Amino acid sequence: MFSSNAVGNASDAAKIRRLEEQRRVSALEVEKQKEKLAAESDKSHIVAFASSKSEAIDAAASAASVGLQTKAQFAEKRAAVKQTLEAEAKARETADETLKAKEKDKKRKKQKKDAKAKLSFADDEEEFGGEDCDDASASAKRTKFATVGKNPTVDTNFLPDRDRENAELAEREGLKMAYVERTNRVKAELLEITFSYWDGGGHRRKCEVLKGDTIGAFLGKARDALSGEFRELRHATGDGLMYIKEDLIMPHNVSFHDLIVNKARGKSGPLFHFDVHDDVRVMGGGAAVEKDESHAGKVIHRTWYDKNKHIFPASRWEVWEPGKSYGGYTIHGSEVNG
Repeated sequence: MFSSNAVGNASDAAKIRRLEEQRRVSALEVEKQKEKLAAESDKSHIVAFASSKSEAIDAAASAASVGLQTKAQFAEKRAAVKQTLEAEAKARETADETLKAKEKDKKRKKQKKDAKAKLSFADDEEEFGGEDCDDASASAKRTKFATVGKNPTVDTNFLPDRDRENAELAEREGLKMAYVERTNRVKAELLEITFSYWDGGGHRRKCEVLKGDTIGAFLGKARDALSGEFRELRHATGDGLMYIKEDLIMPHNVSFHDLIVNKARGKSGPLFHFDVHDDVRVMGGGAAVEKDESHAGKVIHRTWYDKNKHIFPASRWEVWEPGKSYGGYTIHGSEVNG
């Protein structure tokens, strides 16, 4: 179709006619292609429409714009085609959503009906109410059955309970803090240690320490107390001294509080008594019972021990190991008490 707005000679007019003929052929091909695609894509029209939306708009606009037209006219027709296609797609989408909503509502009603049929009182409700029952009666029955909850007499302590767990955690933390505070008070108490500086002979002395102090701290105080009297201790350090208690060499990192709390025992007596007292039992009455005698611990110089560790009593000494059993006490010769 020749436009009145076009200008040119006879050759241009012939060229325009050829283009119009080609456009009509293209439009027919597009229509055939659209019909073929519509027949093949009934089940997946949404995917086909989404993937070829732009192409479909261009094809439809070309089919509707047969003949020579200006750019503005073509753009106007293309916009109209695009609006029409988008309206059709939106209508299909709305119809699909409506259908899905109806199916979902139908399924929900069916599930509700099945659940109602499983209730033990459903038959009674239908028998006494039925269709003749008014709205107030039905509402009262629904309220009555809706108030049914858990049995208050059932023990549910085995179920998770955040409030109960938080309360138990707070109680444990409180007990832990109380224990730590009580332990710190005990560790701050004074303890009098009776010991004997041993250089081949005994030199008994006393020294006060805290129950929380370690053996190493005690040896440092013992060295300070003895250095003015014994020349070999003036240049010694706490690490250069050893503490022997009940024939056991006590490690420097062990505290007196640990020995007292654990009631540790050595070869010849308890390790948790640091005063000196004798066994006052009558031999005929309690000789078979473990004795509670406590001997003064020995403070010795490590050099003296290295020179005399093969000679009694140093040959009997060994390093103390926590948890190890050293048997019954044998401080009265052949008498063994277990």
